[in-house]
Amino acid sequence: MNRNFLVPVAAIVCMSIFPCRAQLPVGDSLARESSVSNAAVVARTSEKKNLRSASWLPDISGYLQVGYEWSEAASTFFIKRARLDLQGDLSPRIDYRLQLEFASPKIVDIYFRFKPLRALNVQIGQFKVPFTIENTHYVPLKFEFIEYSMAVSRLMGFEDVSGIKATGRDLGMQLYGGFLHRDGYDILSYNLGIFNGEGINTRDKNKSKDVVARVMVRPISALTLAGYGYWGETGERYAERQRYGGGICYDDGRWIARGEYISGTTGFFEEPTGRYGTFDSSGYYLMAACWVTSEWLPAVRFEQFEGVSGESAARQTNYTAGVTYRPFKQLRCQLNYTYEQYGGPNPDRNVIKAMLTGIF
Repeated sequence: MNRNFLVPVAAIVCMSIFPCRAQLPVGDSLARESSVSNAAVVARTSEKKNLRSASWLPDISGYLQVGYEWSEAASTFFIKRARLDLQGDLSPRIDYRLQLEFASPKIVDIYFRFKPLRALNVQIGQFKVPFTIENTHYVPLKFEFIEYSMAVSRLMGFEDVSGIKATGRDLGMQLYGGFLHRDGYDILSYNLGIFNGEGINTRDKNKSKDVVARVMVRPISALTLAGYGYWGETGERYAERQRYGGGICYDDGRWIARGEYISGTTGFFEEPTGRYGTFDSSGYYLMAACWVTSEWLPAVRFEQFEGVSGESAARQTNYTAGVTYRPFKQLRCQLNYTYEQYGGPNPDRNVIKAMLTGIF
């Protein structure tokens, strides 16, 4: 390269970076430059204030789930969920959430959380009851199967044996927090809540309040052990609703293994005599899954549930094999096969379900 060519180029670059004072226009130009600079600072400050004042505006997301079911007794398309989710912050320590369901229109979640300390936080409104691991920690967009386990569904307010259908949620408040923080998680955490006990979007029908308590221990990041209890009364005549259980979960992001056992006592009134009675129920599940690639998650589950303990006709055992395919972040494709085995004279069933989930 001709070195003589570099001399004028270097001179031009130096003049553009370090202009000579003699080349600057007189004071008017300096005043204009100062004015522009001040205006830019004011504009940036104003923009930051506007962003801070708008931080309470919600982040909007949601998802749609549609599918198809086949069995010996049915063949149907279905809409599983159609959710719109709004979440935001009122302040650094107060956030809120409103989640709406459009498949069967209702408010699903509506709550405020005040988070002053890691060890003590308050949540009030309508939200997931802190009972079991599956109910609170494995939401539909994370869940490995199309249907939740029978034990959780029938003893924690999805299709409850007490008659409550509430997606595992209720109206109330809870205290929660964690202790012994290590590497992004708490070794010991707790939930203590009081609820109406009547399900979602429903006022209490009696003066008592249902109490829920859960303690969780995480000796390592991937392993969770939990114990939980629920003590309550439902309806105008204070029918008993007691639930107890425990579970263990291993989830390191690739391998997943989980099992839970739940038992409970449910009160009822016979009609037309009005005689009061109770019955016991119990159930459990064991499941395992593995992300064999970033897109494919095969999973298996064994579960059993007794709607009325000791009665074989009220026993159901399910064997489920399924796969989740996630080609990209906004789409989940799930296929489940379940062999349903019934006690007593009830015939067994083969059930195939497929479901698409679109996330926005």
